[in-house]
Amino acid sequence: MNLILLAVGLVLVVKGADWLVDGSSSLAKRLKVSDLIIGLTIVALGTSMPELVVNIFSSVNKNPGIAVGNILGSNIANIFLILGVAAIIYPLKVKNATIWKEIPFSLIAIIVVGLLANDILIDGGLVSALTRIDGLILICFFVFFLYHTFNSAQKERKNRHEMAKEANLLPAEKTSLAKAIILITSGLVFLILGGNWIVQGAISLAQALGISSSLIGLTIVAVGTSFPELVTSAVAAWKKKSDIAIGNVVGSNIFNLFWVLGISSIIYPLPFLASNNFDILMVIIASVLLFFFMFIGKKKHVLERWQGFLMVLIYVVYIVFSVYRG
Repeated sequence: MNLILLAVGLVLVVKGADWLVDGSSSLAKRLKVSDLIIGLTIVALGTSMPELVVNIFSSVNKNPGIAVGNILGSNIANIFLILGVAAIIYPLKVKNATIWKEIPFSLIAIIVVGLLANDILIDGGLVSALTRIDGLILICFFVFFLYHTFNSAQKERKNRHEMAKEANLLPAEKTSLAKAIILITSGLVFLILGGNWIVQGAISLAQALGISSSLIGLTIVAVGTSFPELVTSAVAAWKKKSDIAIGNVVGSNIFNLFWVLGISSIIYPLPFLASNNFDILMVIIASVLLFFFMFIGKKKHVLERWQGFLMVLIYVVYIVFSVYRG
């Protein structure tokens, strides 16, 4: 039964990602905004839904080991594994605004979470945890991110409209708005349902093998809930939609840290283990390395195939180490 769930979930995720990429690209053209804006918002929110669902249930059931490990593991997988695989499929051209705004913002997100969670280290407290007030702070950062993104979208839409008006051009897009919305909605439903089945099957198999909940969260659940991002970015790279591939990952990381962890800790305070600091460090390294890669190689602002291979290799080493430390 577990293997059937994994197989059916995989099929749903792949098909859902295909529809989501096509629908998102069409919607971006209809709204006269870039694929990046859609990737940072609609696509990132949709592919982050599995993490949100898993964390809400983990918080409600008072199983914080999976909740915290899920988000940190997912963000590590998003950069090293998902962007790595996408870059191997097709080198990803990254916009200047993403390099200097969204990537640094995702770095700020993990630093904020690290500071809020380390009560013992920062305040000398008895325990470290993401409390309800910490959750409210994270939600405030998330609202600011949304304001920044939609403000950028509004300016971009205005600029594109003026340029099209001057050139006496209309956006060439055959897909209707209704069809684009149907594709996006159907794709998200398939991604969430398929991702959920993959996670359920993987957790059942892992528990049967006697693996701890925190390790399950960092590895199996993290990779499972990141599977929608993986397939979506891979499909976007295959279709040469770099903005969707990049926006999906960077946006998802910001959503995970500010929105998902914020909501989870408001529902139930999340105890923070000292070992989680290593995972926070890995997220920081991943973000810094992604930023650094934008300025080296044959082409600037391009995540090349060799860099993708290196990122995947780093992720494999991280997983092996995580399993070793238990």
